[in-house]
Amino acid sequence: MAPVKVFGPAMSTNVARVLVCLEEVGAEYEVVDIDFKAMEHKSPEHLVRNPFGQIPAFQDGDLLLFESRAIARYVLRKYKKNEVDLLREGDLKEAAMVDVWTEVDAHTYNPAISPIVYECSSTAHARLPTNQTVVDESLEKLKNVLEVYEARLSKHDYLAGDFVSFADLNHFPYTFYFMATPHAALFDSYPHVKAWWERIMARPAVKKLAAQMVPKKP
Repeated sequence: MAPVKVFGPAMSTNVARVLVCLEEVGAEYEVVDIDFKAMEHKSPEHLVRNPFGQIPAFQDGDLLLFESRAIARYVLRKYKKNEVDLLREGDLKEAAMVDVWTEVDAHTYNPAISPIVYECSSTAHARLPTNQTVVDESLEKLKNVLEVYEARLSKHDYLAGDFVSFADLNHFPYTFYFMATPHAALFDSYPHVKAWWERIMARPAVKKLAAQMVPKKP
């Protein structure tokens, strides 16, 4: 069976979301780089894979998919094993909680943390000034979110319950980059959140992807 293909660099948060799920299930895959400087993401060939000209795109035989969370769910369903069940679809209540916290990541956590990552990392690499107003406002939003997470994680080891799930893995890419910003110490104020993050980072699949996401020194 030919390996599936993921189009886009591992350093991309959305690509990393897919790759960490592929690593968790032990699937064979090939990463196909997309040259943004050459505008390959807007090329006719790539627009067939992703009509919005974004990454990632995904190919499994004649199946083409886009949108990272949809791709990741496909991967977790196709390669599901008894010991790797990150969607918990065999249990209606557990699956519902995975869905709930996956939505929280997409619509509450991610909008709070991603501007901080962008301002403190992406703009720094481009040698652009940091918009401190955006950072400060986003930090306040993130603190409010982390208070909710702290309460939840004081009762359970992971967001959906006492089992690791897709909901937790969704948080990996942006949180990983956040921890490289000057604001990483914020998590120290939320001990249960910090312990949860350390459990996620201890996973072999996460460790492997994290090593690929560290920018190479020139």
